[in-house]
Amino acid sequence: MKFLLTNLLAICIINSLAQDTFSICAVDTVTGETGSAGASCIDASQIAGGVSIISDVHPGVGVIHTQALWLAANQNYAKGLMNLGLPPQQIIDSLIAHDVQGNPTVRQYGIVDLFSGSSKVAAHTGVNCMNYKNHITGPNYSIQGNILLGQHILDSMEARFLNTQGDLACKLMAALQGAKVPGADTRCLTSNNSSKSSFLRIACPGDVIPNYTLNLVVGQGPPGFEPIDSLQTLFDNVHNCGVPVNCATGISAVYQASEIAVSIIPNPFENTAVIRISGDSKENFSIRIFSNGGIPVMQEGFSKRKEWVIKNENLMQGVYYYRIISEYGKAVSGKLIKNQ
Repeated sequence: MKFLLTNLLAICIINSLAQDTFSICAVDTVTGETGSAGASCIDASQIAGGVSIISDVHPGVGVIHTQALWLAANQNYAKGLMNLGLPPQQIIDSLIAHDVQGNPTVRQYGIVDLFSGSSKVAAHTGVNCMNYKNHITGPNYSIQGNILLGQHILDSMEARFLNTQGDLACKLMAALQGAKVPGADTRCLTSNNSSKSSFLRIACPGDVIPNYTLNLVVGQGPPGFEPIDSLQTLFDNVHNCGVPVNCATGISAVYQASEIAVSIIPNPFENTAVIRISGDSKENFSIRIFSNGGIPVMQEGFSKRKEWVIKNENLMQGVYYYRIISEYGKAVSGKLIKNQ
């Protein structure tokens, strides 16, 4: 009985904390990318991963966001329906009809899919979600939030998403920057920041969960820090908005940007991979390699070196990113995949 009461108490605590706030889910009908981003005034000290718990990204298929008194059972139910091929509106209708606790009025959902080759979108904001609450949908995106400072938070996210040049990742990052207002999640008003945790995920059609093409999570930080700016720093470490995400990685990859040509052979790799700068440049170069979460795992300062051997024992399985910078400020970034 004590064990049962302890677990029920834990569930209640999680439910009371999981009033997740502003988020956006979107797809790119040309590249097949699916994307997810959000922020909230909850952090990893309350729920592991902070606000990223709301995000369910299906590579090549779609995105589901379940927020406002989040429940794992509802999210898993929605995931099963998407895997069966149900369109977003039917998934939401079924979530409302079969809410695990029988109270869909306190839930908020945003769903976008790519099943038909064109996007379908649906959203739901329960009447008993905490104010201010609302959602906005467009041809390939859904933006939703609760406990907000006001409608202008959602409107600003939409404007940034629609008016930013670049790939889906850059549009999602811009959308979050549109919500970087003190107290965007009103629970954070006294700390003078927008939120406590943030995330951004991009999946290419061939990605295998959880090795998304981008999977950036700011779970929590010290008092007064701004998680959207922290996410921007991670984002800038691993992605250049002038060079769109390339979902066709292949056995070897050649990237050309800022007059630097870089090859990786092989890519993906199992034992070793060679990152090589081609050409006759006499410049010094530095290299940094980042985890899929944007955290540096290897770096070397400027030298005449133009080739780096990446060894199996130095990296765990997963997706990594490199960034090579010349002494004159030219830079190129790319993706590195470790298979085993």
